[in-house]
Amino acid sequence: MASRLAAKEKDEAAVDMTPMLDIVFIMLIFFIVTATFVKQSGLEVIRPEAETAEDQRRVSILIAIGPGDSVWMDNKEVDVRAVRAGVEKLLAENPLGSVVIQADQKSKSGILMQIMDQVRQAGAPATAISTAKD
Repeated sequence: MASRLAAKEKDEAAVDMTPMLDIVFIMLIFFIVTATFVKQSGLEVIRPEAETAEDQRRVSILIAIGPGDSVWMDNKEVDVRAVRAGVEKLLAENPLGSVVIQADQKSKSGILMQIMDQVRQAGAPATAISTAKD
């Protein structure tokens, strides 16, 4: 009789972990879906310094201009004339996204102006030039 009571108490003391694992799994999915990921342009640039630099929190499109005036978007080197089509495609996925142009210190300002023209023609709601804080 005593052994039956001990076995019954042992069964009642067991904790079912399945509901807790379900909740943890659902929370993991929620955090993965809602997380913002760091965007990369595909090229490491040395940005010019500015005292008035501000942090941009919601960046969806990054365009990088390298020291040899190479243009990078979405981890691929693109032609200047293809920037408009690329920005239009990325804006179709995220209409409220902003564009940030990362120009290397040694790049020419003419290529920067061409990129800015292409971005404006694509209809981007906001455009910024990336700088390093002084």
